Amino acid sequence: MKKYFTRMGDGSAVWMSDEDIRWDLEEGMKDAADRGKIPELTDDEIEQLFEIITHPQKTVSCERGNEAVVTFDAGTLKLPVRAGLPMDRTTTILTHERVFCSDTMELCATDYSYKALKNIVSEEAMAMERAQLNCIIPIFYGAMPNLGLYTKPDGPIDNWSELLPLAKIPEARAAQEEAVEHAVRDMVFIASALYESGADGINFDTIGASGDGDYLAALKAAEILKDKYPGIPIEMGMAGEFVLGMHGQLKYDGVRLAGLYPHQQVKVCEKAGATIFGCVINTNSSMSFAWNLARTVTFAKACVEAADIPVHVNAGMGVGGIPLTNTSPTDATSRASKAIIEIAKADGL
Repeated sequence: MKKYFTRMGDGSAVWMSDEDIRWDLEEGMKDAADRGKIPELTDDEIEQLFEIITHPQKTVSCERGNEAVVTFDAGTLKLPVRAGLPMDRTTTILTHERVFCSDTMELCATDYSYKALKNIVSEEAMAMERAQLNCIIPIFYGAMPNLGLYTKPDGPIDNWSELLPLAKIPEARAAQEEAVEHAVRDMVFIASALYESGADGINFDTIGASGDGDYLAALKAAEILKDKYPGIPIEMGMAGEFVLGMHGQLKYDGVRLAGLYPHQQVKVCEKAGATIFGCVINTNSSMSFAWNLARTVTFAKACVEAADIPVHVNAGMGVGGIPLTNTSPTDATSRASKAIIEIAKADGL
């Protein structure tokens, strides 16, 4: 029986039979459809996924005409911090522009949270000005809402993660509501300064990492910025496929935020003023690449079909069907990218 080289969700190599791959494709698709209450993939789309996964070449690519653009989160952290290359942020951006041929790039600080940027916002604005003087591609400025940083001892608010186990639910909810207001002020302040210094757009990244309050803070900040600067491009990238209900009762424009999946998240972000939506589908490291990719494409396709703005599917370590490992194998990343673009019809990655 012929077996095909593929991966598990943790990046480990595995050889799987035709039947096993097809079974996992079906099961991954059904898991997404069941959780999100969304349509399953067609038989032709499942067959296309199978062909992408079992393609004999190590690295695959999109067909000519199916190319898509890329945006980044933690953009200038990738080379000098994660890869350990001794270069400053402007050089990193130029490398992405002139060596990697990136479509866009993001300037960011090492402490990738809006709260942490208040003391250095003037220096960040100058860094953006220098980058814009040297570069051609659009440059975003980005960071995370990171609502947890507003809790004691780093912030002024009681920690709801400590209050909840004590059954202090009203107090935990009140703490999150207070943190939202602090985060909104910081995000608007930082984003305004960077946009006025020349940023081509603002990225709110890893939204919802602290739950529905985190998500609400980003939505409110986006709404204020869009009213203040009608032409500002805002990319809103999620932290996960499912909004955790750490509060459970928060709403935006009448929509309860807890429990939203990508095809629902994008509609709320549109109302807030997002220009690009970064949907996330989490990778299960215990399941196969085929299972994860079918699940990703099912969620992403539904999100793209629901959206009225461009959707850039998060494709990296542990999301978008890509294995949860520090150095993602290109055989998996290239296949995931191709499937997301050609089957889910994503506007970018």
